[in-house]
Amino acid sequence: MASQTPNQFPTLKLKLLPAYAGVETIGEALQVPRAARLLWLEILVNEQFDLTEWNGQPEVQEAYSKACRWYTSYRSVLNDILKRTPLPHDSGPIDFREYRTFAEALRFVTPHN
Repeated sequence: MASQTPNQFPTLKLKLLPAYAGVETIGEALQVPRAARLLWLEILVNEQFDLTEWNGQPEVQEAYSKACRWYTSYRSVLNDILKRTPLPHDSGPIDFREYRTFAEALRFVTPHN
């Protein structure tokens, strides 16, 4: 695949990053440090877009791996709340200092009655 700049990719509907980091696209997220740090959460809670075109980006690869690790650790909770397609199993370590951010993101995307 030829090298492409982030703005050449199609716009993807984001759930968390617009509210948490003020960005509307993955391209913008990769340019804003806070958004890039939270990209793993967007991947974790938002299966509505295809990241195939972004696989060449190291930041996206790292965020995807991190999302897979958190999904593996909290699979039953995530399946109950999100009803999403499973992410690949990755039993690598997670940083429990990020648990609060994880919990807040889940609360943000969970429908409330």
